[in-house]
Amino acid sequence: MTTGSNAPRNLVLAGFMGAGKTTVGRLVAARLGWPFVDTDELVEQAAGRSIATIFAQDGEAAFRHLERRACQRAALLDAHVIATGGGALLDPDTRAAFLARGVVVWLSAELDTIVERLGQGAERPLFAGDHARLEALFAARAPLYAALPHRVKTDGRPPEAIAEEIVTLWQTCTS
Repeated sequence: MTTGSNAPRNLVLAGFMGAGKTTVGRLVAARLGWPFVDTDELVEQAAGRSIATIFAQDGEAAFRHLERRACQRAALLDAHVIATGGGALLDPDTRAAFLARGVVVWLSAELDTIVERLGQGAERPLFAGDHARLEALFAARAPLYAALPHRVKTDGRPPEAIAEEIVTLWQTCTS
């Protein structure tokens, strides 16, 4: 798909952990014939360590610094599907960069769906099986996600159907 000079350059998927950003993002990228980028993977590549290790060794602030840099680089890409980390858009500069250069879509899911998808969440440093913490994070981030321009619900839907809805949304936003 070609886009005009004023058209958004990327398709950005945001939302809480477990919402399906990576799974759906890969499908959307394949449908559009675009590369897929996961900002969490960019952080891990730059740091040479897993996110869980970064959190354990250096703390959340160090992770957020790396994440901010990875997101700023990703926002400059053209014709990419980008999956953000669950907290990436907490940073106002990151949020502004993605909104300026892409169609940003909130993949939403109910907390029960998130818990089911995450299981015990051992590899998720901000969850790690702590349901009270997960619920507090979910509630705190909900207004941020709700302020995004587009929302696609993922509860009880196969990833392929979600991807199809996002591709249709992209086509509507760029036509």
